[in-house]
Amino acid sequence: MEVLHDFLEYPWAWRALLASIMVAVSCGILGTFITLRNMSLLGDALSHAVLPGIVVSYLFLGYNVLGFYIGAVIAGLLCAVAITWLQKKAGARSDAAIGIVFSAMFAMGVIGISYLSRTQGVHLDLKDFLFGNVLGVSDFDLKVSALILGFVILCIVSFYKYFFISSFQPKVANTLGIPEDFMHYFIMLLLSFVVVSALQTVGVIMVVSMLIAPSSTALLMAKRLPWVLVISGILGAVSAFLGIYFSIYLETTPGPAIALVSTGIYLLAVLFAPKKGLWTKLFISQKHYAKIITEDFLKWIYKRGKTTDIDIQTYWKSQKAPYLTKKYAQFKIRDLGLTKFSDHNVELTSNGLAVAERIIRAHRLWETFMVNKMGMAQDQIHREAEGLEHVMTEEYLKELEEFLDFPRQDPHGSPIP
Repeated sequence: MEVLHDFLEYPWAWRALLASIMVAVSCGILGTFITLRNMSLLGDALSHAVLPGIVVSYLFLGYNVLGFYIGAVIAGLLCAVAITWLQKKAGARSDAAIGIVFSAMFAMGVIGISYLSRTQGVHLDLKDFLFGNVLGVSDFDLKVSALILGFVILCIVSFYKYFFISSFQPKVANTLGIPEDFMHYFIMLLLSFVVVSALQTVGVIMVVSMLIAPSSTALLMAKRLPWVLVISGILGAVSAFLGIYFSIYLETTPGPAIALVSTGIYLLAVLFAPKKGLWTKLFISQKHYAKIITEDFLKWIYKRGKTTDIDIQTYWKSQKAPYLTKKYAQFKIRDLGLTKFSDHNVELTSNGLAVAERIIRAHRLWETFMVNKMGMAQDQIHREAEGLEHVMTEEYLKELEEFLDFPRQDPHGSPIP
């Protein structure tokens, strides 16, 4: 933290940090709609295609920062129009059209900047455009970043319903009179602004990471779009701050550091995001599996009455569930007080008896339903009922029982608890 404190003593350091955070927030918010509309590659293409605009701007206006911004925005819009024209008029596939246009425009930009940089008196560094030069952020760059961030937020708040409908249901949007082409080009305009604001901080190579990673992370963490937008903006700001910090601490380039941090946060979300994370899904599935084998164990005891410890050990060994899952199931049985031991015997407590009777009741009601209402044979119903008995709620059981006119026995003649 001392390194960061020393770094922030300089005004240019504050400009670099504020510009990075504002660019990251605008990228994160707009990137949500880019991701939802499957336009990630188009965002990448647009970020690369702005270089010819910078070259042309320099030829007409010289080294003029405002001219660079205007030229880059125009080049980005021309890239979007060219890609759309190839898709609709020339019949090119989406990915092919993107690859053709952005590689051609990127190549023209690289050649143009390389040519100009060899001219006497010209100070254009291709590396700064490709990877950014966040430490060279000027007051004008800071104002442009703030203006673009405010404009992006204002547009999304004002036209939220249009963005929402056209992103999720484009056909419905057309039916409601929302022109899909207009929304497409409007997003391209906003994307051009955001890409241009990111030139100085992360460069054209890394801006796609700022567009996609925070929004993809937010989509893993939330369901409602307003929360996705908020989380995406926050994650963008966090990525920018940590990226700047690590770049100072490790003495490396800020742009790539910001991109790596945003990617690292995304990978953490892939593993641990609520409900959608891989480890979270694994934990939930194993917890559900433990619930199933717990209920099967209680049902097994219910059918046999008192059971010796040797029989219990044999039962658990016969189960094919993972070792930790079985241990968790045994822990829950003890923790919830579902069984009790006496004289080397085990029997169900009142709570355990209630659970076992509910499972058996669900099983036998399902078997009755499949035979009486679906016309299935008795030798076909047991396995199906084994799977369904664990997912039925008490409310659904009451409805099923009423629908079957309160049966007393299942198709095999066994009483229904």
